[in-house]
Amino acid sequence: MRIFAKRRSALLPCLLAGLLALASSVSPSWSLTVQTLNVVGTLSPAEWDAYRTRFIEDDGRIADNANGNISHSEGQGYGLLLALAANDRVTFEKIWTFTFTELLIRDDGLAAWKWDPSAKPRVTDRNNATDGDILLAYALAKAGAAWKEPRYAAAAQKLAKAIGKNTFGRDGGSVFLLPGAEGFNEGERPDGPVVNLSYWIFEAFPVLAGLAPEYEWNRVWREGVNLLQQTTSGRIRLPADWISIQRRMQTKPADGFPPEFGYNSLRIPLYLLRAGMTDLEWLRALKQRWSAENEGVAVVNVVTGQVRERLNDQGYAILAAGLACALDGTPVPAALKAFEPQLYYPSTLYLMTKSWLGEKYPQCV
Repeated sequence: MRIFAKRRSALLPCLLAGLLALASSVSPSWSLTVQTLNVVGTLSPAEWDAYRTRFIEDDGRIADNANGNISHSEGQGYGLLLALAANDRVTFEKIWTFTFTELLIRDDGLAAWKWDPSAKPRVTDRNNATDGDILLAYALAKAGAAWKEPRYAAAAQKLAKAIGKNTFGRDGGSVFLLPGAEGFNEGERPDGPVVNLSYWIFEAFPVLAGLAPEYEWNRVWREGVNLLQQTTSGRIRLPADWISIQRRMQTKPADGFPPEFGYNSLRIPLYLLRAGMTDLEWLRALKQRWSAENEGVAVVNVVTGQVRERLNDQGYAILAAGLACALDGTPVPAALKAFEPQLYYPSTLYLMTKSWLGEKYPQCV
């Protein structure tokens, strides 16, 4: 089995010190809750077994069964986080081994994002997906600390440095997160730079800053908040999945993508909540919009406000329930408490939400 070379175990206390340093440096009005790195066991054995049986192959790859059973770096990262939440070290190692062997094939240390079991070669797009890389690095760092495994911590540090080096874009005094190392920056697209706000996994930033403090994680974090405020200040109050920031004061939906708050952006509130950012006023507006008496969780045109698709799967519905719990203490409806996995993406969002609720708001579940 191929593994990263071991680093000194002193990496772990250094990582924790880096987290505390970053936490003390953020703006008080946007204080970031640094989550502990050793929380495991927040998923029930039944929930995890149902997910693992349906979506994780014997070789450790997570199959996206709504998308031709492909695997992608995002799914592998989610799988690692969920395996840690289930305290399943054996499955964690399988997922990581597949990821390292099959996806970490780029020269820059980032993961190729798409692996197709029906294609040869299996990797059909070697570009990275920055959210996938962040999820992988974050999960590895958490596992390294929780299970006292320097090998995972070393792999997390290598990924964190690659993310900082290759996916941070700059424009004047701002530093932002590019969705991939190639194809999204100024000069690479007529409307570039283009960003995706659902790639800002806020809870991970202080962890990665502890691993690669030479990069400006705090500025990227702040820019994500600024862009979210800007893109939700209009009449519709929803960001598009893909946004051109070529004109910083006049952001717009990126060319070639539907101008929609869609399957990407609906993760944004989950990432804000998991990072402890419950004081963001936009979340209350979204809670009202997602309520049962209004449109619920939906794909919405951000220009016209028209609903294209209402999303009724329990994995989407629990996003609204989690939002109501965090903001108002509303219990999760009984109908959402039993996990019934069908499709990879909503099932993954369900467990990402449920594990967070079990850790931070057990009274709601």
